[in-house]
Amino acid sequence: MSKAIHPVAGALALVMIMTFWISTVTSVVFGSTAAVVAVKTAIPWGFFVLIPALAAAGGSGMVLTKGRRGGLAEVKRNRMPIIAANGLLILIPGALYLAAKARAGEFDAAYDGVQAVELIAGAVNIWLLGLNMRDGLRMSGRLSRRIA
Repeated sequence: MSKAIHPVAGALALVMIMTFWISTVTSVVFGSTAAVVAVKTAIPWGFFVLIPALAAAGGSGMVLTKGRRGGLAEVKRNRMPIIAANGLLILIPGALYLAAKARAGEFDAAYDGVQAVELIAGAVNIWLLGLNMRDGLRMSGRLSRRIA
């Protein structure tokens, strides 16, 4: 069961974070203020899918590795505290703050600063989760180590 849950939950989490990031950039660059408000207030609702997906991916990953040390499993395991800390300490509080500020129409310097930090932290998590996905595909044999 974990073998089926892990890739689905991991892919869902990565797609969710990418959707948050791309929606934010698109609304800021091309959208109206109303579009920015809609995106920023919708993102926290996505946590109801994202957080369980991340938990399922982490838990099933631990079950799949059965405490093995070394190799790609350990590399993936070592990335997880960074991904989790980034999400819990920066991304979730930042998203909640930005949603509140956007709802209030307060697009000030503090909003811009938090938005910049959130975009950087989000890009880091996308990159790290992407590396974990690549390594998981390598571990399963679905991706060779050498790409021609």
